[in-house]
Amino acid sequence: MEMHPFDQFESICRAMTDPGFYPHDVVRIERVDTHISAVFLTGKWAYKLKKPVDFGFLDFTRLDDRRRFCECEVSLNRRLSHDIYRDVVDIFETPQKSFSMTTGGRIAEYAVKMRQLDPDDCLKNRLEQGRVHPDDMKALGEMLAAFYESSNRGPHVDRFGMPETIAYNMEENFEQIGPFVGSVIDREKWECICQVSRSFFKNHLDLFAGRMEAGRIRDGHGDMRTDHVYFDGGIQIIDCIEFNERFRYQDAALDLAFLHMDMEHLGHAELSRVFLSAYAEAAGDPEIYTLLDFYASYRAVIRLKVSCLRLPSANDREKAGIEADIRNYTEQAYQYALRFSRPTLWIVCGLPATGKSTLADLLQKALSATEIQSDRLRKEIQPADRDTVLPFGRGLYRREMRQYVYGRMFALAQDFLKHGRSVILDATFSRRKWRDAARQMAQDLDTNVVFVECVCDPRIIRSRLKMREQTSGISDARIEHLPDMLADFEDLKELDPEIHLRVSMDRTASKALVRTLSGGYARRCAQVRKIA
Repeated sequence: MEMHPFDQFESICRAMTDPGFYPHDVVRIERVDTHISAVFLTGKWAYKLKKPVDFGFLDFTRLDDRRRFCECEVSLNRRLSHDIYRDVVDIFETPQKSFSMTTGGRIAEYAVKMRQLDPDDCLKNRLEQGRVHPDDMKALGEMLAAFYESSNRGPHVDRFGMPETIAYNMEENFEQIGPFVGSVIDREKWECICQVSRSFFKNHLDLFAGRMEAGRIRDGHGDMRTDHVYFDGGIQIIDCIEFNERFRYQDAALDLAFLHMDMEHLGHAELSRVFLSAYAEAAGDPEIYTLLDFYASYRAVIRLKVSCLRLPSANDREKAGIEADIRNYTEQAYQYALRFSRPTLWIVCGLPATGKSTLADLLQKALSATEIQSDRLRKEIQPADRDTVLPFGRGLYRREMRQYVYGRMFALAQDFLKHGRSVILDATFSRRKWRDAARQMAQDLDTNVVFVECVCDPRIIRSRLKMREQTSGISDARIEHLPDMLADFEDLKELDPEIHLRVSMDRTASKALVRTLSGGYARRCAQVRKIA
C-alpha cells in the first residue's frame, strides 16, 4: 500500500537525521521547521524540503509541483544573494524502502541545497547583539533601490498592483483570520484594524492606482524579514516567495514595509528609518511614507495569520509562544492602524525665500494631502500690483490682514482635518501666537502636528529675493524687506523636538523632501505612541 505523503515526508526527515544519509562530511545535524518547510543544517550545507501541504495560497501536495517550486526558489533567490543557492537535489527511495541522496531508484522527494550561513551574520541576531551600524542600513536601502530598479515589471506584474487585487489580498487575510477572533485575538482591536484599513484603502484609491502608473509594482521578494537578511561577504537576502506570484509581484513599498515592521517588532525603529530614507532617496520614491503604515499593518496581519495557522497543530510547549506572537502582532497591526487613521497637520514655515513653497508642493504630491498657501489666500483677497513694492507691514501685509489670512488658513484646514485628510499649511508662521493656534487646533481635533522649519544660507535667501525683481511669483517678499522680516521672526524655540523638524533647503529639493518625510514620520509615530 502506498505511503501517505505526510508519512513519507516524515520518513524522509528521519532518514536525514542520519549523518550517513549525506554524500559529504557532517558536523552536526539540526532540523528547523516552518509551517511549509523543513530545513536540515549539516555544518557546511543546508537542505530545504517543502512539506506536502495545501493552504489555498500555496499547494505543495504534488511531487512535481514541489520540484518546480524548488527550482523557482533557487533561481529567484540568486537575484539578491550570491554563492548560496547551489542546486535542487534528488532524494531517492531505494528498493529496500530506505531513502538516500546517493543511491538511485524512484525519486521520492526534492530538496534545495544551500551553503549554510552563520546565524551570527543574520540581521536579526546582529540587531539583538547591537552589531548593526547605520551605515549597514544605508547600504541595505541603496541595495534594495537598485534591486527594484532592475527587477521585472510590465503588464503581467502591474495587474498585481491594481487596487482590486490589493483589496482582495487584504480581505483574504481578514477572512482567514476570522475564526480566531474572540478566542486568541482581541475582537475590539481586530475590528479597528479591519475598519480603518478598509477606510484608508477606499480614500486613497488614486494613490494605489498612481503607484502602478509610476512603475512601482515589481517582481520583488515577498518575505523581507530580518532573519532573511545576512551580512556575509556583503549583504545577502534569502528565502523569497516562490510559490505564489500574487505575494511576490507587488509594490516595492510593501516589501520594504515588511522589513520595517519586523525591525520595529524587534525594537529598532530608528535603524529601520535609516534604510527607508536611503531607499527613498536612491529610488526617488518618497511616496513610500504615505503607504508605509498601511502596508506595515498589512504585513503584521500576515505574520498574525501565519501564527494562527500554526496554532492548531502546535504541541503544548509551542502553543504558549505562538499565542504570545499572536498578541504581539495584533498589537503591532493595531498601532499601525492608529497611525494611518490619524491625519497630520503639516506646518511648513520659515523665512521667505527659504524654499517653503517648493517643499510644500513636493510634500503635497508625495502625501496626496491638501495644501493651503498664505500667499495664495492673500492674492484671492486682493490681486497685487507687481510694479509696486510696499514697505513691510503695509497693504496686504498689515497686522490686521495677516491675522485674517492665518484665521482663514486655520478655518480651511479644520474642515479637511475633520474629514480625516492631512493638510499642509505653507506660511512663515513668524509669530509664536500663530504656531500656538496651530498646535491648539491639532490638539482639539486629535490630529498629529509637525512643524517643518525651512532654513537656508542667508546668501541664498538674498540671492533668491533679488531674483524676484525679474520674475513674477506669488510671493511679494523682496530684498528690501529682509531686515524687517528677520526682526519680525520669532524663533521656534517653544516647540518640542517631538513636533519640530528643521530642514536645510541648501540641498536639493528631492533630498530635503526625503529628510522631511523621514523626520516627519518619526515625529508622527511618537505622537501616536502618546495617545495609544
